[in-house]
Amino acid sequence: MRWDNLFDDLEGQLERELSAEETDVQAEEERLRLARLSLRERLMALRRLESEEWPLRLTLSNGHNIVVLPSAFGRDWLSADLVDDSIRRTRCVVPLAAIASVTIAVARVAQSLGLAETQRAAEGAPGDGDSLSARLGLPFVLRDLCRRRAAIDVFTNSGNHHGTIDRVGRDHFDLAEHERGVARRSSAVDYCRIIPIHQLTLVLL
Repeated sequence: MRWDNLFDDLEGQLERELSAEETDVQAEEERLRLARLSLRERLMALRRLESEEWPLRLTLSNGHNIVVLPSAFGRDWLSADLVDDSIRRTRCVVPLAAIASVTIAVARVAQSLGLAETQRAAEGAPGDGDSLSARLGLPFVLRDLCRRRAAIDVFTNSGNHHGTIDRVGRDHFDLAEHERGVARRSSAVDYCRIIPIHQLTLVLL
């Protein structure tokens, strides 16, 4: 009987050790999975939690708080509709690097982590609506606004400016400043402001 008890004890100890080792492996795999997640993937997961109408509450690096309904995600930016009343226009582009924080309900944290991993697996799959925009960087968006000669409001870490983009470089762009509601003509331009792209926090269209 003592031998039987001894083997029972050894078997139980082995099962506990194997279970603990499996738990440690699973915990390490989860840590590695989370280490691969990007802010972009988390935001895309939050967007898909319930519906296209679920907003994101963002605090930008210049201190502005905005609520947006994302419509597309680029490589380092998102486009969205503004849903708070403190800013006049409704369409915007937000550089991901300008996001200081995202406020979400505690109950949604675990959901966003799980859905973000699912999104990671699906990224670039045939028919994925985000695969094209995922390859486009913020300079591409600015060049498109330049081609369209669109009058925009530009928010930076040091101030806000209104005008039309004249040209876009690798890491900066030229904004021809003019009065709101006035077409971009040479006679209407007050200043040409060179803005480093990394200073950009928000573009209102």
